[in-house]
Amino acid sequence: MNLDDFSDLIERPDGGVRRDAEERRERMVVPPGALGRLDELGEWLSAAQQSVPVKAIERPRVVLFAGDHGVAGLGVSGRAAGSAHELVRATLEGATPLAVLARQFSVPVRIVDAALDCDPELLPESVVRHRVRRGSGRIDVEDALTAEEAERAVRLGMAIADEEADSGTDLVVLGDLSVGGTTAAGTLVAALCGTDASVVTGRGGANIDDLAWMRKCAAIRDALRRARPVLGDQLELLATVGGADLAAMTGFLLQCAVRKLPVILDGVVSAACALVGQRAAFRAPDWWLAGHASGEPAQAKALDRMALNPLLDHGVLVGEGSGALLALPLVRAAAALAAELPERAPAADEEDGTGEEADRSGTADATDG
Repeated sequence: MNLDDFSDLIERPDGGVRRDAEERRERMVVPPGALGRLDELGEWLSAAQQSVPVKAIERPRVVLFAGDHGVAGLGVSGRAAGSAHELVRATLEGATPLAVLARQFSVPVRIVDAALDCDPELLPESVVRHRVRRGSGRIDVEDALTAEEAERAVRLGMAIADEEADSGTDLVVLGDLSVGGTTAAGTLVAALCGTDASVVTGRGGANIDDLAWMRKCAAIRDALRRARPVLGDQLELLATVGGADLAAMTGFLLQCAVRKLPVILDGVVSAACALVGQRAAFRAPDWWLAGHASGEPAQAKALDRMALNPLLDHGVLVGEGSGALLALPLVRAAAALAAELPERAPAADEEDGTGEEADRSGTADATDG
C-alpha cells in the first residue's frame, strides 16, 4: 500500500457548483456577508453535495476510533495507561459529554476499537470486532505497529468510511477515545511541520501537571528522533510513531474524501491524522472542517498547515469528539439558511423589460429629432 495513490483518487468539491451557490447567495434577501461564516459554510456544503440549493444535513454520524498507546505508561496522560476502554464504556452508557450531546442532537455514535488494551469480552462485539492489535507500541523506544498492522489499520479506516458512505451518512463528526493518543499526535505534527517537541506538547484533555508535561515533551522528543528518518513514507511514519487508531483515522479521512463525504474534525488527534492525509493527497483537506480549537498547540499547528479555520473556540478541552459535535448545529444552520432564505424579487423593469425598451425608444426619438 502507498498512501500517495490517494492523490489521484481525490477530487476537490465542485468549483462550478460553488460558483452557482455564490451567485444564488447574492440574490437572497439578506445582503451578502451579513451571515458571516455561515455563507461560506453553505457554499462549501453545496460544492461538496454538488447541489444548489444545498441539501439539509439529515443523516450525520459520530465516528470514534479507540485505542491505547504504550507511551502512556510513561505518565504522559492524566488517565492511567490501558484505560481507554473505560472511556468507551462510559460513552456507550451515555455518561460522557459526547454521549450527552449526541442524545441532545439525535446523532448516532459509532465506536471502532482499533487498539484497545483490554479483554474483548469487556465491550460489545460490534465495537471490538475490528481490533488490529491490543495496544500500540511505546513510540519513544519502539515502533507503534508493524508494517502489516499499519496497512491493516489504514484499510480498516477505509472500510468504515465506505460503510458510512454506503449507508447514507451525509456528514461525519470524527473523534477519538484514546489514552496516550495526544503524545503520538504531537509527534506526527512535529515531524511533518519540522518543529521541536516543546512547540507541540500540550496538556491533553485531562489537563496534566507540569511534571507530566515534561515527561510528555521528552517522550515526543525521543519519538521525533525515530520519526524523522521515515518522513518520506506516510504509512511507515504511522507505523513508527502513530498507532492503530491513528492509522485507521487517516485511512478513514482519505477514503471519506474519495467518497465525497464531508467530515468535521475534533481535536489534536484527528488534526494530526488529517495532516498525514494531506501529505498523501493535497486535495483531501477540502472535504474537512475543523470543528473547534481545542487549545492543543499541535492542533493549531496542524490546522494552520492545512489552512483550516476552526468553527468554534469555546475552550472545550474534553476531547472525544465533543467539540466537533458542538459545531454540527452551526453547519446545519448554514445549510438551512442557504436552502430556505428567499431570493429578492426582480425589479419591475427587469421583469418585463419595459424600462429598457422605453430607454431605447427615447434614445431613438431624440436621434430622429
